[in-house]
Amino acid sequence: MNPSIKSIATVALALLLTNPVVALPQKTNQPPTDARCLTTSLCASTQLSKDTLIVPGERIGPITRKTTKQDLAKLFGASHLVDKTISGPEGMGSFAATQVNLNQGRSLLVVWSDNTRTKPLDVRNLGSAWKTREGIGVGTPLSELRKKLGDFKLYGLAWDYGGTILLDSSRLSRDQGKLILRVDTAPNASEKFPNDYQAVSGDGTFSSSNRHWKPLGIRLAEIIVVLNSGE
Repeated sequence: MNPSIKSIATVALALLLTNPVVALPQKTNQPPTDARCLTTSLCASTQLSKDTLIVPGERIGPITRKTTKQDLAKLFGASHLVDKTISGPEGMGSFAATQVNLNQGRSLLVVWSDNTRTKPLDVRNLGSAWKTREGIGVGTPLSELRKKLGDFKLYGLAWDYGGTILLDSSRLSRDQGKLILRVDTAPNASEKFPNDYQAVSGDGTFSSSNRHWKPLGIRLAEIIVVLNSGE
């Protein structure tokens, strides 16, 4: 296996395995206090829960390397959490996970190191509201990715790691091993443009400037943010 492919496969396998005060009506130019902020701690929690910044290797909004399931309940509300078990690639292994169901494109899935749900391995299935400092999020088109990342390389389509961007060939090389970005085609692109689709398929690597990507409607389809290693 190509060393680069083996490296990302290893990472992905490990990973598959963030005094009460009641305001009286006044004439003021300041925005009204959030009705949910009845205490200082609740206000802080509310603001944290609205944070949608991705910092690879560190946090996804308020979710950090040390966040537990109990913390998720405090941040987002227990009613928004659903525990589940997910399978590793090709059905290898099973891992504890917690789905956080939120509105406005903020939903996500936390994958845990074990069934105690006290140490997050990674966060994935991110909604479109979550963005990196560069403004990269699910749905970002290939043309915009090239502006932000430069002319990078990515794996071909139609296999386990299809569409995965090789960050070490981009301006985000510092995030290699901390962030996984995967692109995909527009619906039915393989049927509408079969020749272009086949030209950039398979387990080889291709330049993001390859002309065959253009008609396929390539957009960022998946973000995985690594918080702790699988060791």
